[in-house]
Amino acid sequence: MKILLLCTAFNSQTQAVYTWLQDRGYQVIVSYAISDVQMLEEIESVSPDLILCPFLKRYLPESIYAHTPTYIFHPGPLGDRGPNALEYALQSHTKTWGLVILRANALYDGGDIYAQEDFKVRDTYKASLYRQEIVQASLQAMGQFFKKLKNNEGIPQLLNPIHAQFTQAKRAIDWSIDSTDTIIEKIYLSDSLPGVLDELFGIPCYLYGAHKEDNFRGKPKEILAKRNGAICLGTRDGAVWISHLKKVGSFKLPATYVLKDKLEGIKEERLPLIFDKSYNTFYEISVDKRDSVAYLYFNFHNGAMSAEQCIRLKYAVEYLKTECEVLVLMGGMDFFSNGIHLNILEDSQKPGEDGWSNINAMNDLVHSILYADEIVTVASFGRNAGAGGVFMGLACDYVVAKEGVVLNPHYKTLGLSGSEYHTYSLPKRVGEEIAEELLEICLPISSVKAKALGMVDEVYADKNYYEDLHQFAKTLYDDDFIWSKQEYLEKNGSKIEALKEKELEVMHPEFWEHESAFHTLRQEFVYKICPRETPARLKVKSTKEKVYA
Repeated sequence: MKILLLCTAFNSQTQAVYTWLQDRGYQVIVSYAISDVQMLEEIESVSPDLILCPFLKRYLPESIYAHTPTYIFHPGPLGDRGPNALEYALQSHTKTWGLVILRANALYDGGDIYAQEDFKVRDTYKASLYRQEIVQASLQAMGQFFKKLKNNEGIPQLLNPIHAQFTQAKRAIDWSIDSTDTIIEKIYLSDSLPGVLDELFGIPCYLYGAHKEDNFRGKPKEILAKRNGAICLGTRDGAVWISHLKKVGSFKLPATYVLKDKLEGIKEERLPLIFDKSYNTFYEISVDKRDSVAYLYFNFHNGAMSAEQCIRLKYAVEYLKTECEVLVLMGGMDFFSNGIHLNILEDSQKPGEDGWSNINAMNDLVHSILYADEIVTVASFGRNAGAGGVFMGLACDYVVAKEGVVLNPHYKTLGLSGSEYHTYSLPKRVGEEIAEELLEICLPISSVKAKALGMVDEVYADKNYYEDLHQFAKTLYDDDFIWSKQEYLEKNGSKIEALKEKELEVMHPEFWEHESAFHTLRQEFVYKICPRETPARLKVKSTKEKVYA
């Protein structure tokens, strides 16, 4: 069957559906929903048997769904209709929510339903609920969908009233009245899009990344402290950290990058390198220990890692080498890692210089992982990873992944050739030919496909992932393995370093030359500039590529 994914963006949900279909042998082509004319032209050129819309913000013309069976993924349960479904779910404090796959027709979310999957609602922010529960529900609904589609077992949608748009008036914070918990809830249901519009020091900006603070107190909206790019503001009954801001018309950055000299005199309230989580506050790096295994978490916003964050994480790795037998890199709440921090580079007055610093800091971190020759290292791809984040994980002795996770092992779409020792770690696992193809075709792969290729050692189901991971990790330490590892690194260290130096030699002009495509592509990525057409790499029938054979 030839399936077209029609989407607003090739986001985490669309990529998860894409790889699910890939793994089951379907021909999958992607088309961006940019305009009616463009959609119709691309659909006609493909002549799909079926159109799926995992993430679609645009109304579809009748000429599409009347000609080809078209099904929409709606992030709400039976009877839920209209925009901002997750905002209404979080605002109502519902304990259970869901996802449905319904047939497109002239009614807004009014077509017959061919799959529905319910889930428990975590106390979290909207984007996290989307990236985890909605994505998992999408995958779980797919098998049900194809079975019911084959048997034509759709059920009528409940035609309840359509949600009103969730406006900024509904999101707005009243700092004189709202409690800390209320402020966090309002930011949660707006994060990561569109954020809560507010004003700080006369600067209109959107607020993101709310974290409760137990120890600091101050007047409502008074800035009490800063830490690792975040700011702490007083509330009527406590304090709250805001990690990121976005000026109106600009892009998201750590809060201190937006406010800059406005924060003169505000103290940097530091935490230990690895926070013990003994009270509520904002932190990025933490550790859990169990048996002889240390689990290192690095919850960097959207998986982006600045030079400074890379350095701190490297110090944490170096410290933990002396504290455990097995070190597991866990990543953050929603991403393992996505490599260098493009937004900070776009904000820089010297993006080439700062980009060079960022990639070298990433390499220093990877070096620390790669040469940890007295312990066993494990990368846990329990969340999606991309670009340098994938290759940071491949520097570990073992790689474990959760079923449903998507990996993007490439750099090219941002005009970079990449480093992080990938010319050593990727061919070592999958061979030169497949390594080259993965880097060239720039398509996502599932954790299951990654295991088949040799990138990943074990894949565990979502339900018992963390217990399965621990059972795997605690058995890994072995003196013979450590001796073999030390001997291998001593013998091959100079070759490994030569490969890294070659990577940097190729990357140097990509950062430093003014005409480098990286600067244009980075700007388009950061400002979320809408493409004029679907990227050519997504129009390829995926099952025809060697990687997917």
